[in-house]
Amino acid sequence: MGKLDGKVAVITGASGSIGKASCEVFAREGATVVGVDVREGDTVVDHFFACDLTDEPAVKNMYSDIVETTGKIDILFNNAGIAVSEDQSVLDTEMTVWQQVIDVNLTSVFLCCKYGIPHLIENGGGSVVNTASLVATVGSAASQIAYTASKGGVLAMSRELGVELAKKNIRVNAVSPGPVETPLLAGLFDQEEKERRLVHVPRGRFGAPHEIAEAVAFLASDAASYINATDFKVDGGIHSAYVTALEG
Repeated sequence: MGKLDGKVAVITGASGSIGKASCEVFAREGATVVGVDVREGDTVVDHFFACDLTDEPAVKNMYSDIVETTGKIDILFNNAGIAVSEDQSVLDTEMTVWQQVIDVNLTSVFLCCKYGIPHLIENGGGSVVNTASLVATVGSAASQIAYTASKGGVLAMSRELGVELAKKNIRVNAVSPGPVETPLLAGLFDQEEKERRLVHVPRGRFGAPHEIAEAVAFLASDAASYINATDFKVDGGIHSAYVTALEG
């Protein structure tokens, strides 16, 4: 039996690398998978909903439509997010770039929690996993100020919701990936910028999307029933490293 048998999971950012891998892992573990993104990609899901997750009425209606289609919701994986090359130092980042990143990375998670969690409560409980980032807790001299601030907000919001909603049988956790080998990262960093980050990774490589997806599936499952309001880092050990080994 899969650890998500009988569960209905809503995964946002389903057309991206981590979202797509998560849809595959959740399906393997027995969940009915509902994928959400602004446009449909090649992700294999049981149901797909196109939605601009920064649009409050659209998000509210989407969750109602999902319940009408599936009968319930057990799991929210709020994973949609962006990173843009124009997001740099606070000294250089334009207000329009700041607002775009905050809207997609933080406001959308707020809206998905605001309108998704009531359906979990109605169903007797459930699990919420929000995608934060290693940079929510570790500063970087190669700054992406809006991205960092947005993910810090996701992390803080996840802690607060986990504490607030625990007695309603709702668990809320954040997953904080380190750098993950995706087309988004490849388009964001040139080779020099990539090497500048890679040197600090004890594992000697960036993560793979499926490695993040496996961690999320665990957090979403009943196997993690006493894990709540936690920052679950999946970063190859970066957050614990002062310097990395020369060999090995």
